[in-house]
Amino acid sequence: MPEGPETGLTLVCGADRAAAAAVAAAVRPAGGVLVAHDLRGLGEGVVHRRVVDDEGAADTVLELAHGCVACTLREDLLPLLLRLAREPAVRHVVLLLDPGMEPDAAAGALHTLVPEGADGPVTDVLALRGVVGVIDAETWLEDAGGDHTLVERGLGLTGDDERSVAQVVVAQAEFADVLVVAGRCATPWDRVRLDAVLDRLAPRAARLTVADPPGGAPEIAAELGADVVARLADLGPDARRGVPEDAHAPLLRGQPPLACDAGVSLLHVGHRRPFHPERLHAAVDVLLHGTIRARGRVWVASQPEHVLWLESAGGALQIGVAGTWLAAGGSWADVDDERRAAAALRWDDRFGDREQQLVVLVHDADPAGIVEALDAALLTDAELARGQAAWRRFPDPFEHRHADPCDDLPGGLDLDGASTRREGER
Repeated sequence: MPEGPETGLTLVCGADRAAAAAVAAAVRPAGGVLVAHDLRGLGEGVVHRRVVDDEGAADTVLELAHGCVACTLREDLLPLLLRLAREPAVRHVVLLLDPGMEPDAAAGALHTLVPEGADGPVTDVLALRGVVGVIDAETWLEDAGGDHTLVERGLGLTGDDERSVAQVVVAQAEFADVLVVAGRCATPWDRVRLDAVLDRLAPRAARLTVADPPGGAPEIAAELGADVVARLADLGPDARRGVPEDAHAPLLRGQPPLACDAGVSLLHVGHRRPFHPERLHAAVDVLLHGTIRARGRVWVASQPEHVLWLESAGGALQIGVAGTWLAAGGSWADVDDERRAAAALRWDDRFGDREQQLVVLVHDADPAGIVEALDAALLTDAELARGQAAWRRFPDPFEHRHADPCDDLPGGLDLDGASTRREGER
């Protein structure tokens, strides 16, 4: 187990509210405290908080003047965690996230926001041991490849929450150190495909299968809790343990299998020439059909200084600025050793560290068609020869962005504005 504060912290997340709550309760040890916020009333400025310890449960209704996730974190959750960390009797804290909350955003806040009265973030006083994701075996694959919104599913944090179910369930699985797969798939073949997807989406996560509901018999819950705790204690050195990664982290960390299995493929797309902005805008449609996840760094000819980060889940896609290429004036001193080493090893005499690096997780589409569409969006030799001055004059749909709500909430990436798109939109 990594060195750090003595009091540990475990995050539990999942779209199935009851299943995730059952796992969180099973993971809480004697002397531990379970903290859960129900954000279904967030749009009206009301949050329900439950704190469970060895003495029982205490429920509180919080009224927030500016109801949003960031307000909940700053005004209640982070100060509460700080108080718990200072109590000698508290051995461990289990934080159960609302089903509509993405774990990377919550973890980012724990690592960066400083509560009032503290000298540093919560992770200075609580050791984040890991993230437990709970997924429904029967419905997860359909949700992860679909286009339903959280509001349609009753999981939206506000009435105008535009995020999709796929964005949340994919993030919950991808960020987890331990995955609890609850329930049964409709057929054995569906389970093979689910495992093939998870092998590629979350290769570093330990996986546990619970055929019966996690909140079933007490002995089942106790056994599951012990298994999860044991897996968290045995995480390897490459486990994330709730640490968000930036846009320049390796895209294939954990060495996911690249071979096709049960119709599931993980494509790695790499090029050393830029995309034409309009052709890329048209080509990204192929990432919204029959795919679970696409993510990576994009170089658009009309914006030679900007690293663009592309991320999709199911039928929803987001593209935003995620920094500056080192070749365009980015500071070598301000980036980590891993990025400096990667840039130096792959430095191109003309383009420096600029390149395309994308991974696409395909489950119900033609991989060759995706590669062909992305390749066709690259600059031709004739366009390439015209140089940067001409490239900057290309019409650029990616220049028009809008900021997501509550964009001051830290997460895995700091996108300077974001262009969002859903299946069927133009």
